[in-house]
Amino acid sequence: MPSRPPRTVAAALAAATLLAAGCSAPSYYLQAIGGQLELWREARPVEEVASGAGSTPELRGKLARAQAIRDYASRELGLPANGSYRKYADLGRPYVVWNVFAAPRLSIEPKQWCFPVAGCVSYRGYFALADAEALAAELRAQGYDVHVGGVPAYSTLGWFDDPLLNTFIHYPEPELARLIFHELAHQVAYAGDDTEFNESFATVVELEGVERWLAAVGSAEQRAQFREAQARRQDFLALVTGTRARLEALYGSEILPREMEREKARILAGLGEDYRRLKAEKWNGYAGYDRWFGQEINNATLASIGLYTALVPAFRALLAQEGGELGRFYARVEELAAMPKPARDERLAALAAPARPGDVADASADGAR
Repeated sequence: MPSRPPRTVAAALAAATLLAAGCSAPSYYLQAIGGQLELWREARPVEEVASGAGSTPELRGKLARAQAIRDYASRELGLPANGSYRKYADLGRPYVVWNVFAAPRLSIEPKQWCFPVAGCVSYRGYFALADAEALAAELRAQGYDVHVGGVPAYSTLGWFDDPLLNTFIHYPEPELARLIFHELAHQVAYAGDDTEFNESFATVVELEGVERWLAAVGSAEQRAQFREAQARRQDFLALVTGTRARLEALYGSEILPREMEREKARILAGLGEDYRRLKAEKWNGYAGYDRWFGQEINNATLASIGLYTALVPAFRALLAQEGGELGRFYARVEELAAMPKPARDERLAALAAPARPGDVADASADGAR
C-alpha cells in the first residue's frame, strides 16, 4: 500500500474524494472538508457516549450491539481491524450526505465526475441538502434527469476511522450489520474509476456477512425476517432491472426523440403499476418501498440503483470459485481493482456469464491459482 500523506493534508483529499468530488470549485472542497471536520468534532468513544448523562437505555443497547457486530466483522469476515465504528456522532440530521445522480434524458448511463485521486465516480455528494438541491437544479436546467438521495453513511476507505452515526444506529440489527459490513468492505478494495465495481463488491460482502452473522448469533425470528426482506429486495430489483432493460432497448432504437420521450413516460408509468400489483398480490400490502416509488423516477433514479447491484452476480460467482473463503476472495477482488477498467470489465463479464459444459473444471482450476 502506498504511503499516505499526513492527516491534515489527507483531510482535504479524503473528504473531497469520498464524497464523489470531481469539480475544482473551491466551494465544493470547502463544504467537503467542513463536513468531514464536523464528523471528527462530534465523534466520541462509544464507552464515553454510553456512560454519559444524555445516554438512554435504547442508545446504550444499540451501541453495544454495534460493537458486537463490529467485532464479528474483523474476527469472522476478515474485514479491517481498526478504529472504524468505535466512536459515535450525533449529527442532528437524518443523513450524513446527499448524493446527486444525473443521466441524459434519453440514456441510463450516469454522468461522471472525475477526480485525480478517486478517479471517475457516478455521483456527487454534499453534507447539506440545500447544496445538493442547488446542483440538482443546475443539472436539470442543462437537460439532465436528476436524482438526489440521502445517504446514512460513507467510507473514507481506511484513511480515517469512520464513526457510528445517529443516521443509522437505530436500524434493526440485520440492517445495521449490513451497513457496517458494506462500509468496511470499501476499505478492503477500491477501484478508483469504477463506482459499479466498488458498490457491487461491498454489496456482496454485506449480504454474505449478514447471512453468516445471523447463522452464528441471530435468532430464528431475525433469520426469517431477513429472508423475507431479501425476497422483497430481489423482487424490487427485478422490477427496476426489467424497466432499465426496456429503457435501454428504447434508447438504442432509431425512433424519433419525441416518440422516445412518450415511450419512456409509458415505461416509467408501467413500473409504478407493476409495483402496486406486486405489493397487493405478493407482498400482502407491505409498504416499505412506497417512499421510493413515491418520488420522481427517471433515468438518474434507475441508474443510482444499478450502481449497487449490476456486478453482484459476478462477485458472487467469484466468491463461489474461492469456496466461500473470504480472504482469497478479497485477494482476487484486489487484483481486479488494480486492472485497467476494460480488462476488469471483461473478467467480470466472464464471471457473470451462464455456466457451460466444462466451466466447472475451468473455474476450479482458476480458483486454485
